[in-house]
Amino acid sequence: MNADRILAMGLRAGAALAGLLMALIFVFMLKESALSLREIGVWRFASDAGWHPTADAGAGRFNLLPMLIGTLLTTVGAIVIAAPLGLLSALFCRFYAPPVLGSLYRRLIELLAGVPSVIYGFWGLVVLVPLIGAWQPPGASLLAGMLILAVMILPTVALFADAALGAVPADHLRAAAALGLTRGAIITGVLLPAARPGIGTGLLLAVGRAAGETMAVLMVCGNVVQIPAQLTEPVRTLTANIALEMAYALGDHRGALYVTGLLLLLLVTLLVGASARLQRAHG
Repeated sequence: MNADRILAMGLRAGAALAGLLMALIFVFMLKESALSLREIGVWRFASDAGWHPTADAGAGRFNLLPMLIGTLLTTVGAIVIAAPLGLLSALFCRFYAPPVLGSLYRRLIELLAGVPSVIYGFWGLVVLVPLIGAWQPPGASLLAGMLILAVMILPTVALFADAALGAVPADHLRAAAALGLTRGAIITGVLLPAARPGIGTGLLLAVGRAAGETMAVLMVCGNVVQIPAQLTEPVRTLTANIALEMAYALGDHRGALYVTGLLLLLLVTLLVGASARLQRAHG
C-alpha cells in the first residue's frame, strides 16, 4: 500500500470521525431539548413576553428571539467590520509592504489569533466599554460586542486571505503583467477572483467563531434581554445566556437552555451552509 493511499484513507477516516462527532452532538442537543420543546411548545420560544424562566411554576417565560437577534447582529456587524480590514491587511502584507515590514505585520496578526478570548473581553471591558460609555451610556452594548468580535476574527480573515493570495500561481501574475495591467488591476481582476475560495473559507470560520464566542461578548454586551433599537443599547447573545444561567438552571429552565444551544447549533449550520452555497455559486 503506497503512501498516497494511506494518506487518502487517513483523511477519509478523519472526515468521517468529524462528521460522526457533529452528528452525536446534534443528537444529544436534540434529545435534551425534546422535552422542553414538547411541554413548553416551539412557538413560545418566539412569542412569550420576555425571558423569565425562573418564574413560578407554569408562569415561566421563554422568549429566545431577542437573544437570537442579538447573536445575529453582533455576528453580522463583526463580519462587516473585519472582512474588509482583514482582506486589506492581507493585500498590504503581500503587495504593498516592504518584505521586512510585511513579515513583521503577518507575525503580529498570527499572535493576535492566539490571544485567549477572555483577554479580548477584559480589554474591551476596561478600555472599549468606558470609551463608548463616555460618548453614549451605558457603554456595554451591541456596538462594543461588534467591535470586540471584529478584533477577534480579524486574524482569521487576514491569515486565510493571505494564504489564498499566496497560493495563486505566479504564471497568472506574469501573464497579467505582460498584458500591461497595473498592480491595482491585477489585484482586482486576477488575484481576488483566483483566491476567492480561500478567502471564503476564512470568512466561514470567522462567522462560526463570532457566532459561537461566549466570554468576550458576555463581558462587553451588557447582557440585557431585549431587541436593541440602536447600536449603543445592551444585548444578550445565545452563548452568553447559556454561560450565565446553566449553573443554577433546573427543570424547564435547564431544558430551555438546551433549546438555546440547539438553536445556536442550527444557526451556525445555516450560516455556514448559506455562505458555502454562495461561495460555490460565485466560484
